Amino acid sequence: MALREPLTRLRHVVSSEQFHTEELAALFARAEALDGVRDQRLSQRIMASLFYEPSTRTRLSFESAMLRLGGSILGTEAAHTFSSAIKGETLEDTVRMVSTYADIIVLRHDQQGAAARAAAVATVPVINAGDGPGEHPTQALLDLFTIQREVGHIDGVSIAFCGDLRFGRTARSLALLMAQYPGVRFIFVAPPVVQVGADIIARLDERRVPYTLTDSLRDVIGDVDVVYQTRVQRERFTDPSEFEQANSAFRIDRNLMRLLRPDAVLMHPLPRVDEIASEVDSDPRAAYFRQAANGVTIRMALLDTLLW
Repeated sequence: MALREPLTRLRHVVSSEQFHTEELAALFARAEALDGVRDQRLSQRIMASLFYEPSTRTRLSFESAMLRLGGSILGTEAAHTFSSAIKGETLEDTVRMVSTYADIIVLRHDQQGAAARAAAVATVPVINAGDGPGEHPTQALLDLFTIQREVGHIDGVSIAFCGDLRFGRTARSLALLMAQYPGVRFIFVAPPVVQVGADIIARLDERRVPYTLTDSLRDVIGDVDVVYQTRVQRERFTDPSEFEQANSAFRIDRNLMRLLRPDAVLMHPLPRVDEIASEVDSDPRAAYFRQAANGVTIRMALLDTLLW
């Protein structure tokens, strides 16, 4: 039987900041209890996946999670094109309508704040599956769950966030979530054009979380428990030569992995392009495919919490 407390008051999942450490511990315990489970506890429930942006891991892992718990799914993976949005229907009206068809809505949108707008009008729970450059809270939850599984603890963890940290919603959400834990230390590794935003820095200053800003992964990779690599996004650069310089500077290959501690782990929210060489995949410290698999387990726990 999955644990029921203290998460029974959870209504929507919009931001990683809505979770506190006690709730996270209960959610992770529920995820561990559901790992590998296939039953019919949600057999009378329907999940609508409403995706306005492309997705592979998030959409399929949510659908896998729902099916493993006996539920049904409906939805669209290109809602800008294959829904009434193309006719000018507002997000709010779409969500009001879909609320009558399903028991829960999983929403990915290209506009920051879209999930909060949806939750404000929905009559069923809404889960934010990514809102533009804003947040991706369920990714942050599975990332934190992965750190707990791989490192063995979260308190006191040192982590290097690397890549596009200004617009990359996964790193932003994980940083906000981890900031609640005592003793954590952050190193933000990025070129100035995509270095972590002032809003995240302000939150860390408020919580007195120590952090360092740098543009050299090589200088810090041997001093952390976790390297969280992300894609440097070509579309953010106006000068192609600057992109190439930044992208090559943050590529992790076998030589760079030699500097990583034996007990450290390498994570990536995926998809990757070439920022991690395929030769690294066989390294036992490369946790990114295990990380992706954890997405099903965490999303099972969330669906179980919100619907059962």
